[in-house]
Amino acid sequence: MNVPFLDLKAQYKALKQEIDKKILEVIESQKFILGSEVMELEKRIASYTGTKYAIGVSSGSDALIVSLMALGIGKGHAVVTTPFTFFATVGAIVRVGARVIFCDIDKKTYNMDPESLEGVIKNEIKKKSSSKIKAIIPVHLYGQCADMAPISASAQKYELSVVEDAAQAIGAEYPSPTGVKSACGMGDLGTLSFFPSKNLGAWGDGGMILTNNEKMAERVRILRVHGAQNKYFHDMIGGNFRLDAIQAAVLLVKLKYLDDWSQERRNNALLYDRLIAETGLITSGIIELPDAVYRSSGVSRYHIYNQYVIRVKNREDLQKFLTSKGIATAVYYPLALHLQNCFAHLGYKEGDFPETEKATSEVLALPIYPELSNDQQEYIVASIKEFYEIGK
Repeated sequence: MNVPFLDLKAQYKALKQEIDKKILEVIESQKFILGSEVMELEKRIASYTGTKYAIGVSSGSDALIVSLMALGIGKGHAVVTTPFTFFATVGAIVRVGARVIFCDIDKKTYNMDPESLEGVIKNEIKKKSSSKIKAIIPVHLYGQCADMAPISASAQKYELSVVEDAAQAIGAEYPSPTGVKSACGMGDLGTLSFFPSKNLGAWGDGGMILTNNEKMAERVRILRVHGAQNKYFHDMIGGNFRLDAIQAAVLLVKLKYLDDWSQERRNNALLYDRLIAETGLITSGIIELPDAVYRSSGVSRYHIYNQYVIRVKNREDLQKFLTSKGIATAVYYPLALHLQNCFAHLGYKEGDFPETEKATSEVLALPIYPELSNDQQEYIVASIKEFYEIGK
C-alpha cells in the first residue's frame, strides 16, 4: 500500500467542477490583480477568524514581513520568537533589519514557552542592549494555538506588539480566560499562509494579514502596493505584496469546506491516538502522542492538525523503514533555527534551547489529510509497530 504524505489530487477531484468554473470566470474577466475575488475572500476570512480587517498578500512569508513593516520595526529593534518554526518566521525579522531573540518551546505543544519568553525579555532588559525589543511572534505550530494569555500579558507588561504566526493554524482556537478566541484574533496582527499544503491551500503562494486595528489595516493595504495610496504617489516604501485573483478564486471555493476538513483531521488524529495506544509503544516509552492541550472531550476541538506529529525513538531508521513500506512522512523541523549557519552571527550555541533541540531529534509527522482512509491509518500504525518489534 502506498500512502502519500498529502493527497491534493484527491481534494481537487472532489472540487474540480467548482474550481474550474471559478477560475474560468477570472480568466474571462481578465482582471488578475487584487479585484473582487480578493475583496470577497478578505471579507470571508475576516468573518471566519473573528477579526475586523483582512488584507490579502502574496504569501505567508510576506505576511510576516509586511506586518513587521506596518509596526515600524527595523534597525535598532529586536523581536522575540522561537527557534522551532519554519525559516520564514525568523527570516522576516532579519529582512526588516531587526535583531532576532529566541526563547525555548513548551515540550508538550512545541509552541512558545511563556516562562522562557518572560526570562529572555527580563535578561535583555538587564543587558541594556542597543536593540530595543519591540515585538513578539508566537507561532501556532502544527495547528494548535500557543498559550496566548501569558504571552499577551508579557506583551502588555513590556509594551510590546504581538504578531501571531498562524501559517499552520487557520481555524484553530484558544480557550482564553475571557472566552474562546480564534488564531489571528489575539495579537496586534495575525498572519496566514495559503501555501498549497496548508489546511486551506491555494494553487500557488498566497497569504493574509488580519487585524482589529483600522489604522494598521490601512498601513498594510498601502504597503502591499509599493506604499502608494494613490497610484504613483508613494507615502511610504512598500513592495509588491499583492494576492492575485486566481488564488483568491480557488480559496473562495475551498473555504466552504474548511470546517469539514478540519473535523476530518481531528477524526483521523483520534483514530491515530487509539491505534498507537493499542500497540503498547506509548507505555514502553518508544512513542509520545501529540498533546492536544486544550480539550473538550476526546481529541481537542481547538486543534486543526495541520500536522499530526509524534515523538519517536530511532527516528531516522523508522522513517527509512516506513518509506520502504510506501508510507511518506516528514520532519518539522530537523535543525533548530538558532543552529542554522545563516544565523551563526546571532551567537547562539548548541544547548541554549534544550526543549527545541530535543524536539528536532524526535518529531515525526504522519499523514493526516482529510481524505486519508481508516485502512491507510491502520497500515501506517501496523508498520510502525512492525519496525519496533523487529528491533527488539
